[in-house]
Amino acid sequence: QLQLVESGGGLVQPGESLRLSCAGSGSSLDYYAIGWFRQAPGKEREGVGCLSSSGGSTYYLDSVKGRFTISRDNAKKTVLLQMNSLNAEDAGVYYCAAIPGLVCYRARARYEYWGQGTQVTVSS
Repeated sequence: QLQLVESGGGLVQPGESLRLSCAGSGSSLDYYAIGWFRQAPGKEREGVGCLSSSGGSTYYLDSVKGRFTISRDNAKKTVLLQMNSLNAEDAGVYYCAAIPGLVCYRARARYEYWGQGTQVTVSS
């Protein structure tokens, strides 16, 4: 049974950067497509982006393209979400989620495993 744990959230000022990490236990993340989602208070959880197990399939939410990057840290066996030029609209609880296989999905219902989330606050 795969278990996911996010880390790296915190409070930053607008324009600053933050890097989130998604660590897995119970199974290697190498076999999973990893999606990142976020949820702001009173809003639906939305997909931020995804990276497939091979790296051949990926997508990003339009509003984060060019600012956010998902990558794998093979040495630490984690999946990273690098977030640059953060603004207030990026604030929320960020979740990583996993689905076995080579394909990324935008729909959160497709993901089988979820972490507990890490809070990102963007405020001056």
